[in-house]
Order: sequence, then structure tokens, then C-alpha cells
Amino acid sequence: MQQAGVDTTTDAHHTSGIRGGPLARWGDAMASHAKWVFGAWLIVVVALGAAAPSVFSSLAGAGWQANGSESVQVRELAEQHFGGNASSAVQVVVHSDTLPVTDPQVQQVLTATTDVLSGDERFGDIVPPQPGMSISPDGHTGILIAGAAASTDDMVTAVDDVKEQLTGLATDDVEVYPTGASALWSDFNKANHDAMIKAEMMSWPVTLGIMVLAFGSLVAAGLPLLLTLAGLVASAGGLVLLNEITPISVWAMNFAMMFALALGIDYALFLVSRFRDALAKAPTPRAAVAETMDTAGKAVVLSGLTVLVSLSAVLLVPAPAVRTMAVGIMLAVVFVLAATLTLLPAVLGKLGRKVNAAALPYAKRQQHRSPKFAAWGELMHKHPWPFAIGALIVLVGLSIPVFGLKVAMPSISVVPEDAPVRQGYELVQQQMGEGAPGMLQIVADSGDAQATADAAASVDGVAMVTPPMPAQDGSGYTMLQAVPDVDPSDPAMASILGDLRSELPESALVGGAPAENLDLQQALNDYLPLVIGVILVLGFVLLLVALQAPLIALIGTVVSLLSTGAAFGVAKLIFQDGHGAGLLGFEPQGFLDGWGPVFFFAMIFAIAMDYTVFLLSTAKEHYEKSGDPKIAHVDGLAHSGRVIAAAAAVMVAVFFTFALSEPLPPKEMGIILGVAVLLDALLVRLVLLPVVLRLTGRAAWWSPSWLRKVLPNISFSHG
Repeated sequence: MQQAGVDTTTDAHHTSGIRGGPLARWGDAMASHAKWVFGAWLIVVVALGAAAPSVFSSLAGAGWQANGSESVQVRELAEQHFGGNASSAVQVVVHSDTLPVTDPQVQQVLTATTDVLSGDERFGDIVPPQPGMSISPDGHTGILIAGAAASTDDMVTAVDDVKEQLTGLATDDVEVYPTGASALWSDFNKANHDAMIKAEMMSWPVTLGIMVLAFGSLVAAGLPLLLTLAGLVASAGGLVLLNEITPISVWAMNFAMMFALALGIDYALFLVSRFRDALAKAPTPRAAVAETMDTAGKAVVLSGLTVLVSLSAVLLVPAPAVRTMAVGIMLAVVFVLAATLTLLPAVLGKLGRKVNAAALPYAKRQQHRSPKFAAWGELMHKHPWPFAIGALIVLVGLSIPVFGLKVAMPSISVVPEDAPVRQGYELVQQQMGEGAPGMLQIVADSGDAQATADAAASVDGVAMVTPPMPAQDGSGYTMLQAVPDVDPSDPAMASILGDLRSELPESALVGGAPAENLDLQQALNDYLPLVIGVILVLGFVLLLVALQAPLIALIGTVVSLLSTGAAFGVAKLIFQDGHGAGLLGFEPQGFLDGWGPVFFFAMIFAIAMDYTVFLLSTAKEHYEKSGDPKIAHVDGLAHSGRVIAAAAAVMVAVFFTFALSEPLPPKEMGIILGVAVLLDALLVRLVLLPVVLRLTGRAAWWSPSWLRKVLPNISFSHG
């Protein structure tokens, strides 16, 4: 009891004279009020965790559209005036090898299909197969259309709910497959969800193994995983609640799970590593927490802000699914960052020296200042140019293929071959023509109906135009369907759509699922330069504020483009050209999925800046202490190199597990992000950026006096 009293007095005495800035005092407060912090997080995790299990079933399944585009206008008009016969309508393909559609057995299946769909208010008018329009020339395949009487998100959910009932109507002689855009997203989302969960389960044990190797202690290695798990549970529940206000894409949680796991481990790794170093010198665990937060804590805050700023730029793109994916990741990052800055200091303060419990033998000899990375820094300091030139050759060489990169919205090949939507899609193509699954919808004023039909029929690439169908509500609109002669994902579809829009009368609007994909792709292409520009400018400003040095802030921002360009260059070789497709187990589409450049650029840049902050904040801390650029260069690398290498190893392991997924989008994401992190950590942060510090010397840390007066005074050294 007496000893406990002495420890408490010493700790209290030290707290009263705590050194450092606001984050030092914050860390001390978290450690000294650990019970309150634990209680608050318990309430948050339990409250939001109650909603978390329903995250995948609650979130929206669609949203892949360009708001305000011509194709979205057509869909809305079709929903309002044509019984929901829009791009979001459900097409049920009924086929028999031996029986015509007119056979009683087939008609019985069609009647049962109608009964299932008419019992759900989310489906609008139900149109049976029509000769010359939705019955194949041989009479053995018919398409029943169930109109959309709900939002695109609700239509995906509706297909989820009735899909098994519909496929269950099949008999030995009659096949039944729900198809169309809503069915596509239903099967697509399910395949991606299953792949994401499988990849997450694979990544956790791999991650734990890497963490044990990096820390050499089971306790220290387990902390980041526990904290990240708390952040993920909270963010999952938060997304469910946010979905009650505005539809959130289910993809938001898919991306958030992966990104938050990798980033949360990064942050915890940086703080725990610094805490173990501070613990060897500080009089108490709370003092060590204060020092950790005053140094590494600043870097984590800056990194978190950089990630949030990068992802916020994606919100400029007028596509609900893209925006809500960014929102989902941002929410997860906020919770993980909150756990890192509150729960982790409290846990570290309580654990104290027990953070090194269950340590492996080599860990007891491990120093925070890595002799190996110090020697690496010394080697580059003596011979900077060979390393700089070598890294640039590799990065620029891998970036060159980017100039031939093609992007498009995903084709049917991204859905598993046994998915009902793909089976129905391929059946329609076999029976009715290559472009039959991707009919373009045209809505025009009734007075222009015949002129629209004649003009559409004259466009190259249009195989057939259905007779004009006037709206039954007296609105004065007429709908036609133009059947292209190419697959909906064929590059020629863009020319066909463009020709239709230029040749048709002024009142005519062209939409349909292929048009929605092309309009979304155009919006993504148009907004890409703006998103990149905003990310680069805001990233530079954040680094400038943190480092107070314009040259190194500019260089730190620009070099991030090298790993990004190289990652997309590799993506072009793999996913567009098909190199390694057999090994990775996928069918190349001949292009990269359209959201890749905008979304992956933001994610890669956020991760790259994460490592930049870790390296440069550590280098600046040593420059502030010594005033010697060589010490800043060598010791910056010696103190952060192991953490960057370990963090990169964790991220690469997490991302590459997604590369093992069967669906193509998670595979693209895993490989692109994994390659980006690998190249960024090995060639940019551990070679190129340290060499730049060596070559620029004191100029790297120089700042004009007027700029120092304008910027807030931020120091990374403790004291």
C-alpha cells in the first residue's frame, strides 16, 4: 500500500509540471482519466455495435449514376410516366430449350412470376413477353418486365428479396433468371460482400503475425488490432444510422473495413512504438504518454487530417455511390483516429511497462533508433545520386503505361459465371442479339415520335428500334427502345450514344443502363483533374503548416505522384492488357473500372502522405533539436524507418488479401493499393525522400520570415 501511495504521489507531482503542448496535456488527461475513457468507449461501442450487424443488409445497393445527367432524366421520366419501365426495372428471362413461350408450361411459370412480383409494391407495371419486342425470333425465350415503383436503391433490395423465389420457379424444362441493372447490382454487391468478408478474415491473422514480428511483444502487437476493431464496430453502426438520413452505398462499408484496418494499425504502430521509447526515459507511464502524444501524436493528427482532406475531394464528384464510399471511409477514419487519440493513450497509461509483456527474446534488445536504418541512412548520405536515379528509373518506368490506360464502367464479366443475372444476360444475347441486354431508352414529345424513330433507326450501330409507345397518363411523352448491335460494354457504345443524342430531335432524351454507365464515366473523367488538383493543393497546405518549410512540403507532396502513377501503370498492364490474369484468376475486361482513377488516387495519396508525415515529422523533430540537416536525415530514418516498413508490410498484407478475391473490383483495389504502398514505402519514403533531404540540406527546412509569422508555430520536439 505504501509503495502504491508513493507511485501515485510521484505521478501526480509529475502531472502538475507536465511539459509540452496541448497534445501532451491531452495525452496526460486521457491516461489520468482512463476509467472515464474506457466507460465512454464501452457506451459508444455497445450503442453503435447494436446496429453494426445489419450494416450490409441496411445500406444502399445502387447509386452508380451521374446526378443531373440526361440518362438519369430519362429514368425519372420512365418511372413517372411509363409504369416504371426504366433502367431500374427488373427483367425476368424465361427460357426453354424444348418449349415455346406460348406453351402452357411456360405460361404457368410466367403467371407464377407475375404473382410474385405483383405482390410487392416496389414493382410497377408488369409487362409479359411481347412478340417482336421481348420474345426471341425462335420463340423459346421471353422477357417479362416488372417496372420500378421505388428508388434505384430500393429496387436492388427488392431483387434481393424476391430473387430466390423467382429462380425457384424454374422447372426441369423452363429456366428463370432475373436480369437488368437492379439484378446486376444485387448479384454484384453480394459477390463483393462475400469476397470482402473472406479477405478480412484472411488479413487479420496475417496482420497479427506481422505486428508480433514488428513489436516483438504479443501485448504491444494486439493493441492496434483491438483499437481498430473498436473503431470499425463504431463506424459500422454509424453508417447504419447515417443511412436513415441519406442512402449510403454498401460499398462504403466494404472500403471502410479495409482502409480503416490498415490505417488504424499504422497510427497505433507509430504511437505504441514511440511510447515504448519514451517509457525507457520518462519517470512515469503518464509522462511517457504525454511525450508520445506531444511528438508522434501530432504526426497522427496531421496524417488523419490529410486522409480526410484527400477523401473529401471525392465528394466533388456528382455520383451518390462514389460520394458515399468516401463518406464511409471518412467516418471509419474519424472513429479510428478518435480511438487512437483517446483510447490508446488511456490503455498505454494503464499498461505502462506491461506493454512489453510476452516479449520475444530479440525484442528486449530492440532499440527505437534502429541501427540498421541508421546505417541505411548513412549509406544514402554518402552516395545519394545512385539511389535517387535508381528509384526514379523504376518509378517512372512503371508509370509510363498510364498514358495508355482506358477506363469504363464494369462489364457483366465482373459477376460470377453462376450468378442468375449473368446467366440471363448471356441467354438474352444468344437468343436476341449482342446488344439486346443493353437497350437504350428514348423519351421524346409525342409530336416528335415518328421523327425520333426514323432518326434512331438511321444511326450506325442501332440494330432495331421498337415502335413508339405513348404514355398512358396523357403527359405527352413517347418512349422508344433502340437495340444496339454491340455488347453494352463495347467501346463502340459511346459512339452510338453520342450519334443518337446528336441526330434525334431536340425534345428527345436518350437513357437506359448503358447510357447511365457512360454518363457516369464521363462525369468521373471530367471531375478527375479537379479532384487531383484539390488533393494536391490541400495536401501541400497541410504539410506546409506542419513542417513550416515550403520546399520539403512541396517535394513531399509531388513525390507522392510517383508511387500513384506507378501503381496505375501496373494496373494497366494487369487489368487492361491481361498480364498475369491467369495467375490471378480473372478475365480481363480490356479496361480499368471507371471509378478507379478518382477513388484510388485519393486513397493512394492519403496513404502516401501518411508515410510522408511519419518520416518528415520525425526528421523535423531531430532538426529542431540539432540544427544539423545530416542528423535530421539519418536519425529521421533511423527512428521512423522500422515503423514505416512494418506499417507498409501490414498494409500490403491487408490489400493483397483482397487481390485473392474472385470478383474483379476488390481484386483491382487490392492490387492497385498494395502495389502503391509497396512502391511508396520501399522506393519513395525509404529511398527517394531521404535522398532529397540529403541533397537539399538546410534548404529543405528553410522558411521565409513572413511565412513563419503567418503559420501557426508547430514543433515536433517534446519540451
